[in-house]
Amino acid sequence: MSKWNAQDYHNQSTYQQSVGRELVTKLDLKGNERILDIGCGDGKVTAEIATHVPNGSVLGIDSSEEMISFAKEQFSPSNFPNCTFQCMNAESLNFNNEFDVIVSFFCLHWVLDHAPVLEGIKNSLKANGRTLMTFVGKPKDTDGTSNALKTIIQSQRWNEYFQDFTSPFGFYDPEEYEKLLESVGLKANRVESILTHIIYQGKEDIVRHALAIDHYLTNRIPKDLLPEFVDDLANTYIEFSQKDTTGLIYIPLRKLEVEATKVEKTSLILSVS
Repeated sequence: MSKWNAQDYHNQSTYQQSVGRELVTKLDLKGNERILDIGCGDGKVTAEIATHVPNGSVLGIDSSEEMISFAKEQFSPSNFPNCTFQCMNAESLNFNNEFDVIVSFFCLHWVLDHAPVLEGIKNSLKANGRTLMTFVGKPKDTDGTSNALKTIIQSQRWNEYFQDFTSPFGFYDPEEYEKLLESVGLKANRVESILTHIIYQGKEDIVRHALAIDHYLTNRIPKDLLPEFVDDLANTYIEFSQKDTTGLIYIPLRKLEVEATKVEKTSLILSVS
């Protein structure tokens, strides 16, 4: 994956922030938890979580050094003393029974194989610790976003740049993910596929988002053709979206929400009388 521009992401990730904020309320935090945020990005959701645990702490990790540097600068210890950031891959968690709660908001679809991530989550959680995650789920054939991407990639104008294209995403449906959770020893409490929408103010908003987020597409296009490509991409998204009377554009997105618990196996002690 290409190097992220932290400022661009910060400006174009309001949807991720709103979803993270909504899901944090589901955690019913007591205020003293030790929390890990996987794929913290620019750190704004991590810092917000920290305000919910005044007697606890939050560690945000991300594989992007630029994101972590940005987060440390924007959310410094002087303003968020219980919030820290560290550069680390989601597949390389090296904690042991350290966290009460582990969260991840719109990060893990960038990871092809979730098995090592979930194994790391299990090892990092304390006994009876919880994880709450959301990421882009496996699209259905009727989902507009999936069809929009196929249309642009296979179009006569752009298909020469996608001859060897393979998706960088790890997409799962609920049944697959429940089995994966079980295979690493996590108890699935809820695994739900939800069709939602990302709301854009207009075409230019989609273009800005594509340039900030969709590197897996834009990196394949010569720089002199990039304006034309993102314009076509935005138009194609709009074809498969809904509009309201105010001009807002609703692009469909299927997300997976996952809640799971680390349940320790209890050993039976037999007494002989």
